[in-house]
This record gives sequence, structure tokens and C-alpha cells, in this order.
Amino acid sequence: MPAVESTMFPLGKQAPSFALVNAIDGNVVRLEDIKSDVATVIMFICNHCPFVKHVQHELVRLANDYQPKGVTFVAINSNDVEKYPDDSPENMKKVAEEFGYPFPYLFDETQEVAKAYQAACTPDFYVFDRELKCVYRGQLDDSRPGNNVPVTGASIRAALDALLSGHPVPELQKPSIGCSIKWRN
Repeated sequence: MPAVESTMFPLGKQAPSFALVNAIDGNVVRLEDIKSDVATVIMFICNHCPFVKHVQHELVRLANDYQPKGVTFVAINSNDVEKYPDDSPENMKKVAEEFGYPFPYLFDETQEVAKAYQAACTPDFYVFDRELKCVYRGQLDDSRPGNNVPVTGASIRAALDALLSGHPVPELQKPSIGCSIKWRN
């Protein structure tokens, strides 16, 4: 399966609103209710993608490192679950429990949220400031399955550290690479 790059959502653009069901507990999660006064990280992931599997432990570590600093994390799965049943809400809950996701794992059944964010691949990452303006979009770090680069979350960590210290987030940002979002016909 060929890898796809992020479409690179425009910097400065407002985060599109959403209200999606959290596969972990069945509750509806609204962006406005979880947004942070520091930074909000939105991740498009899924269960079956080898690129996501490659970074799952770091997603948990990253959230555990930055949530105490006031950063909010949320993951969204927008894949077509009819064609990819591994990504069903039931399986999302299993994966979230297995890895101990410390963030909501939302199901975008209509795929409207992925379209609004111009998400192209899994994983695809976005960091928004306190006003929900995009300050970072792209990769977690330089690691990819098979390239022997350690998974550190360095790109996201640099963006979050800049926000936390009151410095601008560098505008030179690399796209994420992963499996395409599995769009319904």
C-alpha cells in the first residue's frame, strides 16, 4: 500500500468544530469542551495502519508528558469501517484500552471531520494554540516503519515546547506520512 503525505492544513487557520462519539466510553466529545488554554493536539489515527502501530507507544508517552502541562490531546478515526472492520468503534475501544490511551478516541463515522481538517493519512497531526489557530501540522517525528530512526515525537514536542515557552512555532514543518484515510465511496 503506497504511503500518503499530509496535505498540510494552513497555518493560522481556525480548528473546525466537531462533536463525535468517544469509542472508549460512548460519550460525545465536543472540541469546544476539551480545548486547552495552552494547546490542543488533534491526531487522525486508526487501528490497522502500520504507520500508526509504529508510533502508538509514543502517542501515549507524549500525552502523558504534556497533559500535566495543560495540553489537550484527542485522536480521531475517520476510516470506512465497512471495508476496514479492524477500525470499528468496538475495536477502537479495545486498542485504546490495550495501549492505555490517556485521551479520547473519537469515531468520525460521516468522515466530515477528516474532510474539514483536510486529513490525508494516518497518522496526521495538528497542534492548535489557545485560540484554536493552527500552529503546527505534519509529522510526529522522522521515524517511519523500517527506517531505524527512533520514535521520539520530536516534531510535535518542539511545537508544544515553543508554545509552552511563549515562542513562535517554527514554520518549517514536515508532512506526516502514512496510510491514506479509507474514504467511503
